[in-house]
Parts: sequence; C-alpha cells; structure tokens
Amino acid sequence: MADDKLDYAQPGPLTTLDATQLPLIEGLPDDPVGICAAVQGLVLQPTDAAELGISEDRMAERNIRPVNQLIATLTDLDPAPLHRPRTPGTRVIGTCRHFATIACAILRARGVASRARCGFGTYFQQGRGFDHWITEYRDDDQGRWVRVDTEHLGGNFVARPDDLAPGEFLTGGEAWARYRDGVIDPHTFGTAGTDHAWGPHEISGNAVRDLAALRKHETLNWDEWGRMTAAYEGATGPDYDRLIDEVADACRRDDPPALTRLFGHPDLAVPQRILG
Repeated sequence: MADDKLDYAQPGPLTTLDATQLPLIEGLPDDPVGICAAVQGLVLQPTDAAELGISEDRMAERNIRPVNQLIATLTDLDPAPLHRPRTPGTRVIGTCRHFATIACAILRARGVASRARCGFGTYFQQGRGFDHWITEYRDDDQGRWVRVDTEHLGGNFVARPDDLAPGEFLTGGEAWARYRDGVIDPHTFGTAGTDHAWGPHEISGNAVRDLAALRKHETLNWDEWGRMTAAYEGATGPDYDRLIDEVADACRRDDPPALTRLFGHPDLAVPQRILG
C-alpha cells in the first residue's frame, strides 16, 4: 500500500489550509508557475521590511511555520483574497522558505503534487552555493518534477527561474553527494551574509531539512534537531557522515520506503517541539 503521507498532492502538517481560507485562493491562476508568481506578492524579506521601517515586533512573523497561520497573519493585515495585489507593508515577513512553502500549500490545496525543497542556489554568485528554498511541482506530461524559484520569478539571477536547469539549485542531499565525491568545495556553500555558516555542516543540515520536507515537514531555515547542532559545532564524525550519505541517496532516488525509514531515525525525525 502506498504511504499516503508521501502523496504530495495532499497537504501535510504545515501545509494544510483552514476550510475558511480556501475561498481566499479561488481567484489565483490555474497553472503552477502562475500560483508561484502570485506568492511573490504575499511575502516580504526581513531586510526589505527593515528598509521600509516596518516595526520590529512584526519580525517574529518569520518564525511562523504553518501556512494556515501565515495566511491568518496576511488576512489580519489585509482581508483581501490572495490574488489581490498587496502593498509591501501588508505582506507577511518571511524568507525563501516561506515563499516556497506557501506556494506548495496552495498547489496542494488545488490537488497539484508539489514539494518545498531545501538546498542551495548556485546562481546568486559565481562559485558559491547560497542557502535557499524552492518549490517543485510534478509535470505528469513530462514525467518529471519542475523546480521553480518562487521568490525570484521574474528576476535575472537565472535564465529560467520557472524551470531551473540541473545544477542551478542543489538540494542539501545533492550538494552533500557532490561534496563527498570531491566535486565541490564545501566551504563555498553556506548562508549569505554570514562569516561562520559555511562548510560541510551547513550542507548536512540542509540535507536533513530536505529529508524532512520530502516527508512533508517543512521546517524553518534555522530549525535544528537531532545531531544537527553537534554537526555545526564540529562534534560529529564518520558515523554521522555515513548517515547523511544514506539521506542523500534516499532523497536522490525519491524512495518513499527509504525516506520513511530514515525519517524515523532518532537523529533525523522532526521533534514535536518544532511542529507544536
């Protein structure tokens, strides 16, 4: 029997909209890329919010995980349906993760198989992989997952943000496998604007977050659990690296039984304190 928790056309714990919120998405476009483009008008990056002088107390919005709570925050600011243009000040404050996950939730509410993916964009600066989240949707006619940079649709970072080419975005597992094969320098992968958040531990952290996202638990960029904190502190060794090898392989193969088994591992399962 198929694992219905991996039916990506159905919402997960963090991507379920309230029944009262479903009318808000009725006026959105029918095509997946159109939906992703509409989400650009719903989220505002914290740096942009600060430049606009938005009050500091609203910055906590970036810590909201469930999409239904993000939508509730949006409608508190402006009760209009989600296809209506919003001023920057009436958008929810969030990161690339919020762009990707809100789009994923709306697509799932429409019955479109979709996923938020955690990894690295390689197109923001030559020779660097920056921590990033994108949205995938399933194109059954082409028999493949299409990767969309929801936050940067219409931008000029990459030629086709609506259909990212192989290698332009690497999931955490893809970047980890390339690091282990000696293809990339891990110290060129990390979080933009930081001096310390670079290296193998940043890649392994995103590999674990991407596993969680494939299990429909789309955590925040900075959520840590299991041995992730120890990895960031350089306190893990070959055994943990081998576990991340397994994670990378299962995510690459898109193997539901393997993803389910690994997600049950005590070092990898998302704890209730994050989901709660």
